Amino acid sequence: MTHIVSLLECRTYEYDLVKKAIVQSFENLGGISPYIQKGDIVLLKVNLLMKKTPEEATTTHPIFVKALAETLLAHGAQVLIGDSPGGPFNEKALRGVYRVCGMEQIAHELGCTLNYNTNSIHVKNKKGLLLKQLTVVEMLQDVTKVISVSKLKTHGMAMFTGAVKNMFGIVPGILKAEYHFSMPEIADFSDALIDICAYADPILSFMDGIVGMEGEGPSAGIPREIGVVLASTSPYHLDVAAAAIIGLTPTQVPTIKRSVARGLCSGTLEDIIFPAERPEKFLLSDYKIPKIRSTNLLPPTTPSYVKTFVNACLQPKPVFHFKDCVGCGICAESCPAKVLHMQDQKPIIDLNECIRCFCCQELCPKKAVTIHRPWIMKILSKI
Repeated sequence: MTHIVSLLECRTYEYDLVKKAIVQSFENLGGISPYIQKGDIVLLKVNLLMKKTPEEATTTHPIFVKALAETLLAHGAQVLIGDSPGGPFNEKALRGVYRVCGMEQIAHELGCTLNYNTNSIHVKNKKGLLLKQLTVVEMLQDVTKVISVSKLKTHGMAMFTGAVKNMFGIVPGILKAEYHFSMPEIADFSDALIDICAYADPILSFMDGIVGMEGEGPSAGIPREIGVVLASTSPYHLDVAAAAIIGLTPTQVPTIKRSVARGLCSGTLEDIIFPAERPEKFLLSDYKIPKIRSTNLLPPTTPSYVKTFVNACLQPKPVFHFKDCVGCGICAESCPAKVLHMQDQKPIIDLNECIRCFCCQELCPKKAVTIHRPWIMKILSKI
């Protein structure tokens, strides 16, 4: 089955240009009416990983969200803006994230609603391969439609984070860490992400690719101008197009590879209809992609002295830069494996038990954590 992916050039966050691209995106997908009806309550499931300003390119840009929300409001829909960021999921934390990421101002300007419902519900997931049951945010019950509004970024563990991984944010707060811990292998974790996306079932997926992030994403990378607004009926096909734009063979991306195995897309551009521009127009062949691969190289019965040697020689590992660390403890609080603790306001880690999810790097507000890749693995990754 083919799916439409709309790609439109937009080089800046000038509101009129972004709004024009959003409106044209809907037209390229056949209009708003086939998807959104008057009176619908629509969740714009944005990417609000943590308290980061729009200029840092970690979160969905507020101008992008404003243009999309205003378009939906004009069509007679109600709009709820929400996400479950990393860390604690409570009203105080949400208010801080909404304020710093620019969502508070957007909601005030447009009169739409920010989600402060921090309850969770247990649900059955008939579409799940690994996750037949889920705990998700209750805000899904407050809406009739979901639109994924992701940010085009690289990712230290998953290589790429787009429309599919964006839906991981329907899992409440620190519960996300449990998924990392219970599924440290990237293939299993990718299947879990697809299961979660399938449950959320976004009616449409939009992606902010005007300025993305390259390198050590999803939070410690470098902003990179891409200049594209992406939209599709399928989050899987949207990710294929986005991956191609940043120079990846789409099936290199673990979530796309598993999507292909599950028959959700071909992993190529062959089953995508491009009504406007094609990915080749925006291709960035020098986009900085993390080389991190899998997590566990050895079975749990491996002797500790062997684990120590392998960890030192082969596995990537988080490195903490104490000169930049402010001792906030977020890394220790967010560690799924609970192998991080604070000592004298500095993080100490047991690398032998580290599952290489890199949540510590992902959620560090000061970019005080980097990922060291041993030289042997750098060479092997190029063979």
